[in-house]
Order: sequence, then structure tokens, then C-alpha cells
Amino acid sequence: MMMSTAFRRADILLPKDADMNKWAVVACDQYTSEPEYWDRVEKTVGDEKSAYKLILPEVYLEQPGVDYRIDKIHRTMKEYLDKGVFEEYKNAMIYIERVQADGRVRAGLVGAIDLKEYEYYKGSESQVRATEATVIERIPPRIKIRKGAPIELPHIMILIDDVKKRIIEPLADKKDEFRKLYDFDLMEGGGHITGWLLDEDSMEQVEALLEKFSRQEAFERRYGLTGRQPLTYAMGDGNHSLATAKEFYETLKRADPSADLSAHPARYALVELVNLHSPALEFEAIHRIVTEVDEQSLTDALTEELGLSDEESAQSFVIVNGGEERRVYVHKETSKLTVGSLQNFLDNYTKNNGGKTDYIHGADVVRELSKKPHSIGFLLPDMGKEELFPTVIEDGALPRKTFSMGHAADKRFYVEARKITK
Repeated sequence: MMMSTAFRRADILLPKDADMNKWAVVACDQYTSEPEYWDRVEKTVGDEKSAYKLILPEVYLEQPGVDYRIDKIHRTMKEYLDKGVFEEYKNAMIYIERVQADGRVRAGLVGAIDLKEYEYYKGSESQVRATEATVIERIPPRIKIRKGAPIELPHIMILIDDVKKRIIEPLADKKDEFRKLYDFDLMEGGGHITGWLLDEDSMEQVEALLEKFSRQEAFERRYGLTGRQPLTYAMGDGNHSLATAKEFYETLKRADPSADLSAHPARYALVELVNLHSPALEFEAIHRIVTEVDEQSLTDALTEELGLSDEESAQSFVIVNGGEERRVYVHKETSKLTVGSLQNFLDNYTKNNGGKTDYIHGADVVRELSKKPHSIGFLLPDMGKEELFPTVIEDGALPRKTFSMGHAADKRFYVEARKITK
């Protein structure tokens, strides 16, 4: 079946006869400031088969011995393949339900994304797009891991803007008819996860719905736009992992320009597709603190640049300085989002005048930090889910650190894998 949509079936690997509680581990880019978390994971896993032995937690990325770790990961991947650790499900999709630590259920669909339909640069008009600026410097170390790896394990989550919940959610009513592949508790307070193998009819239905959802006319109806290329899939988590997969595939093509790599497994990446409108997904604001600055000079420049006043407008934020707070309103917007208008200013100001911007999740932390000399904080509003796709379409990408989507324990765990070499 020819598909005009980027999400499709995949040849999915799952471990046979493994202790799944020890097999599944959280995304490698979590707990980067907490090496003790990964120490506990290593102790929990012990000598058992585990995805932990197939990934590089980013807490170790800058540490001595990283090359040895990568070599060991590659050897273990090959060993698991040679010893028949995996069972392969050909041309498959897996419906999953993740019960988060707070008890809410996040439904998802595991399959492959076509990297030919994905571009991560700002202003891309591809069907699959980054939602935040991609830091190019973060890609080469990850390429090193992917190069020589016979398999991939995904922590990539991609979002669709399915307000009417017609694509993923109906699978919940049919799950008892599907073959259950796994059902277990996740380690370290990660909640619970269950996965079911979709039958042929259900996969065909998903494909047909996604194909229709990806059409130009459907896109224009959703957003009231004309003359724009459809955005169907937006990055939720794992943008740099998907960018790494994309760059690795492009590197293969550059190395042998005459070769036809259109059917090469590296053309695709294994991902979880999630509806933006899942009740389990919440966007929380990430606030700003600027240090090593003259607070008054910064405030004066900010007021002038963004036309700040006490007169209400669509965009507003709270300035926190020396224990005092003041809500201000933006009258010279430079972005569709408040965070964008503020970030554009801060980037330019600190570049020309010095100062350091840090990104803070808790408002109380910002209040405490802003009491220090030469420090000023900014409390930003939560971003509404409905703003994500229109902003990416209009602005090209969100400012970095615009929002946080879920707590670390609720991030995707590695369960499935997929071969990426012939």
C-alpha cells in the first residue's frame, strides 16, 4: 500500500523470556544531573538482559571512558541479535497504554516514521517537523552511538493534533481483540505499561485515517490556512534523537551517492505516536532567570523593546526582582507566544550586554534566585496545547525551553527495538 503519510508499520523487536521490569529503562536524556539514578538502574538490572545495556545515558556522555561504553553497547546489541534474545514482529504496529505515576493513561502507537518526510531546521515545511530549535552540536556525539549500531531503541514521541480523537483513541475499544505483547510495572516509579499487537484490519484503518488526516485539504480545514504545506507530525520528545537518525541516513546517502537507499532500514526511525489531546499530556511553563546583569538596564531595554505597560494585552509575564513581582503586558509582540517575545529579547540582550539565562521549572525557585544580586526572573504562562501546531506553522519552531511535557518518571521507557542495518 503506497502511503502519503510519514507514519507507517515497522519490523519491531521485543525481547523473549526477559524480566520486563528490568528490561525497560527510561529515556537516556533524563536524570542527567542525577548519576545516582542510573547507578540504581545498573544495580537493579544486574546480569539480566536489559535495554540499559543497549543505550548510553547522557549523564555519561562527557565522562571519561565514553568510547568504551559505546563499543560495549554495540557488542551487546550484536550479541543479543546473535543469541536470539529478540522476537521480530514484521510489518507491525503496537498500541500501548502507559499508566503514569499520577494514574492518568497515555495511549500511543509504536511504528516507524519516514525520515525523508522530516526536516529539523527552522522554517521547514516537511510533514514531520521539530517543535523547538535543534542544537546542531548535540548531533555528532549521538551519531557516534548510532554508527555501528545494528539496532535502535526509541524514546522519540511524535504528536498529532487530532482534536476529535479519531485515530489512536478508538483502538482502546478493540484492545481485548488484539494479542497482548507485554504488561508490567516500570522501574523507579515509572508507572505501568501494556502493549498490544494490532491486527491487519486495525492497521489498515489507522493508515487510511492518517492518510486522510495528512491531506492538504484536511490541514487547511484544521488551521484555516491556505498556501502552506501540511504539518501532520510535530515533535513531542526526542527531537535530537530523531535529528540524529535523519543525519545518519543522510550520511549514508552522501557516502554512496549512486546507491539506492530508498528501502534501507536507516531511512526510518521507530517512534511512539501520541495524540496532543491526550488527557495525560500537560504542558508546563519553563521560566527564566537572568544572572550577572544590571537588572534596571535590562528592564529598561525590555520595556522599550516589547512596549511593556500595565495596560492589558494578549501577552503578559511576571518580572521578579529583589523579592518584588510585577505583571507586565506586551504591546510589541515578536512571536505568537509570550515566551517567544521574551526569549527573542533575552537572546539579543545577553549577546550584546552579557549575562546568563537559565531555564527553571518551578516558580518558587525563580523567586528565590531572583533575590540574589544582579539577578532577575521572569515567570511565564503555561502554553495551551492548542497553540503548539499553529505556532510551529507560523513561527517555524518554538523558542527553546518553551514548555515541559511531563515529569522525568513519565517520559518514554525503552521497550521495543528495530534493526537499522541490512
